[in-house]
Order: sequence, then structure tokens, then C-alpha cells
Amino acid sequence: MKTTRYFDASVMARRPYLKAEWIEYVLGNPVHTEVQANGRIRYWAYIAEVDKYLRVVAEPDGETIHNAFFDRRFKSRG
Repeated sequence: MKTTRYFDASVMARRPYLKAEWIEYVLGNPVHTEVQANGRIRYWAYIAEVDKYLRVVAEPDGETIHNAFFDRRFKSRG
């Protein structure tokens, strides 16, 4: 899994409970995606293990992870 320096230094320091397999699952099985104005791509998927939606933000290449967090405000749009 490719990541940005920000993800490695800041995100994982604040959210050590995040699992790489969850992030990979979100990228491969999103229930919703959005492209931000800066080109980054937001992906959401439900993680049953914790009963929450995980938002993963990737760089415009769609592979390099910039951010990830449980999104309390996301409601399934499907």
C-alpha cells in the first residue's frame, strides 16, 4: 500500500487502530466515491468489524493513501 508522508507521520500516529486490510477493502469495495476539487478521491465502505463507515482519501492516482478515518456523518447512499 502506497502512502503519503502525511499519512505515515500524522494519520497513523493519531489513529493506530486503523488496519491496512480495512483501507485496502475500502479502495476495492467502495459504496460511494467523490472527487475533491484538488483531485484527491474519497472512498467510503462499511467495516462490519467495527460497525462504522471508513473514509479513505487517496491522491489523484487512486492508489496513494493520504488520509483515513471513521466518518460518523456518512450515511449509505445506496
